[in-house]
Amino acid sequence: MINHVIPAFSLLLTLVATGCSTSQETLLPVDENTTMLSLWGRQTGGNALLHDQRSQLRRPLTEISAQEQQNYTRTAANEIQTRFKRLPNPDLVMYVYPHLTEGEGVPVPGYTTVFPLHTQVQYALPGERTEAL
Repeated sequence: MINHVIPAFSLLLTLVATGCSTSQETLLPVDENTTMLSLWGRQTGGNALLHDQRSQLRRPLTEISAQEQQNYTRTAANEIQTRFKRLPNPDLVMYVYPHLTEGEGVPVPGYTTVFPLHTQVQYALPGERTEAL
């Protein structure tokens, strides 16, 4: 078993040593005048045609009114109210008949109680129908 461990350990040690021998300067030289555009051009071979095609795909930014911007702005109120509507949780009405308590036998008069059908509040997914069909 030791005969198998020594070659595996030496192979692992060799891989670690070669991985650490590469310097950052070799992989990505640091230059004060290097920009992202020049790095991209160097990596793509300076293909100006590719750069022109990508520039055509970009859509220009347009000015929008404050009202239009407010419609697209996320706030806590519109996220909860409009996107995640509460699913209906009907109330169940239960009548408890008059009875005696267990142990002491104290009489309890009949009463009505209301409780929700589901124990947790459930929310609809965005776009899920919440109105009754």
